[in-house]
Amino acid sequence: MWPASSGRRSWSTPTVRRWEEKPVQNRQQRRWPVIEVQSIDKSFAGQRVLRELGFEIPDGRITALLGANGAGKTTCLRIVTGLLRADAGRVLLGGRDVAADPLAARRQLGVVGDREGLYERLTVEEYLTLFARMQGLAGAALRQSLDAVREELELGELWKRRTRGFSQGERMKVSLARALVHRPQHLILDEPTRGLDVLAARLLRRTLLRLRAEGTTILFSSHVMSEVAELSDCVLVMADGRIVGNGSPAELMENTGSDNLEDSFVALAYGSAARSECIEGTPA
Repeated sequence: MWPASSGRRSWSTPTVRRWEEKPVQNRQQRRWPVIEVQSIDKSFAGQRVLRELGFEIPDGRITALLGANGAGKTTCLRIVTGLLRADAGRVLLGGRDVAADPLAARRQLGVVGDREGLYERLTVEEYLTLFARMQGLAGAALRQSLDAVREELELGELWKRRTRGFSQGERMKVSLARALVHRPQHLILDEPTRGLDVLAARLLRRTLLRLRAEGTTILFSSHVMSEVAELSDCVLVMADGRIVGNGSPAELMENTGSDNLEDSFVALAYGSAARSECIEGTPA
């Protein structure tokens, strides 16, 4: 389990005080939006990638971001995490503008991006210690934090190994540990199960469900409909840089008259004609 915070500044306390949220007795009862994307636009070399994109992420829930390749998912997530600036619009995290202070925002976030970016000359322990110290952890809080992620993500056998030559599953476990080492309030993942074997994907899904039960707000992108249906409280469907569908998996299926989430996604992202073609082309 995660260690309890002490009276002094601990590993779970944001370093920048103006980003702190007021304490709440039961985070599970809070359902107001903690991540707000407000009419953001982004273009690259004259090509418009995001078009007045807007949505809200409720606190303590898992939200999935679905979209075809090129829909703008990764660009959206990079703007939400403060890695990119929008050309217009803004992103609010706990009511604060991410672009105004992206470093402070990232102290509230754990991020698993589309490239893991491990330092291959470091052992897992050295690598996670480095990132924990960058988040202001030291002393007993640092040790407790490292022990927690090692246990929860089953990193014992990898702990003293350098990360060079790690499998995709091992690299993802280390990347997830890096994102969680400072116990962020919000977790953002870009296609986290891509390239994972069955056991690694199961561990990741189990970890995300545990974090949700503890009150963590999670936003992830994926192309795997089964994991989206299993994990998500809410699904956002993107197409051409906009949100074209928003609701629970059951609500999306009901709204599109579909029997499964995949058909619902196709109808929303590509249009009802594409869904009809898929159904007609299915072997009897």
